[in-house]
Amino acid sequence: MSEQTVTQQVEIDDFSLSRSRSRDLSEVAVLYAVSILVALVLAAALVAVTGGSWRAVADALLDGSLRNSGRIGTTIGTTVPILVVALGAIVSAKAGLVNIGQEGQLLIGAAFGTFAGVKMGGPGPLVLVVVLLSAVLGGARWVGTAAWLRYWRGVPEVLTTLLLVTVAGQSLGYGLKREWLLLAPAVGRANRNQVSEQLATDARIPRVTWFGNEGPLSAVLAVALAVAVGFAFTRTVVGFRLRMLGRSPRAAQRAGVAGPVYGSGAMLVSGGLAGLAGGLMLAGGDFGNYQLVPGFSVNIGWTGLLVALVARERALLAIPLAFVFAALRTGSGFLAATGVERRVTDVVQALLVLALLLPPAVLFVRERRRALAASSART
Repeated sequence: MSEQTVTQQVEIDDFSLSRSRSRDLSEVAVLYAVSILVALVLAAALVAVTGGSWRAVADALLDGSLRNSGRIGTTIGTTVPILVVALGAIVSAKAGLVNIGQEGQLLIGAAFGTFAGVKMGGPGPLVLVVVLLSAVLGGARWVGTAAWLRYWRGVPEVLTTLLLVTVAGQSLGYGLKREWLLLAPAVGRANRNQVSEQLATDARIPRVTWFGNEGPLSAVLAVALAVAVGFAFTRTVVGFRLRMLGRSPRAAQRAGVAGPVYGSGAMLVSGGLAGLAGGLMLAGGDFGNYQLVPGFSVNIGWTGLLVALVARERALLAIPLAFVFAALRTGSGFLAATGVERRVTDVVQALLVLALLLPPAVLFVRERRRALAASSART
């Protein structure tokens, strides 16, 4: 076969491969579009069945999250902790670990940050740094128990991280009943109001204003963390080893990757990021008015876990998804005027999650059938 013939054959193969990839991408895009459309139609039908107007609900959600003055800033402020929690979940998932206790890790991180912030004196910026570092330490310390049980006692982390959420909630309740821990002094506080002291004014995350919107500067930090996590898993040796550990622990072990060391590290980073989310909520001003209160987490940990699940362990994709979930949360407050229960946004959120998870499942089944058919043809 001449060199010219070989070159032509290679060009034909490359063209065929390019067309195949384009066709596959088009099929994926269509599948996602159809799934999301079906989810929105089902959500509209649900609203209609409950006696509401889907147009009014859509307008209320958009007004509450984007269109009304100042709402974009509120949505961005809600996006920040959701995104940071999602990044932590992605880190543990890449290592093949299932950390579903972000809600508890966030609470403990916020508690550590509050304790450091109200007990420590000094310049405000220094106190703020200590608050955030303490929050990271609290979240990492909390998940460290699950990591220890996983690698030294063989207890599944999916079980221990979930159970520790309940322990975290009870621990926070204990701390908010004692002044030497988290409870604010009785002076200036209602007897039954179990809250912590507020962070000092100069120990809060700066807020920026643009076009009538105000949001915390921590949004820049959250996006930078997403870029850093994405870069770490695609361009660094540590990220490669974590991905290897997640794909095949046995192969990783044969390649010299210490499973307990890297796995525990991934768990600690995951918990630390969840704790950081709690610190950002405390110092950012969008939750709890710069103080720790009962129910402080408001399910942000669970929402961040959902974002990581839908993003399929892609850090950069988690950025827009976190914004969408935050918009549903902030927009739900405007549903009262439509006469529709605000919990309908939870149903819409669930439908969108299913819509975004369905295409990968369909593609997996299709590829598996193709592989089985090819295997049968060879035999």
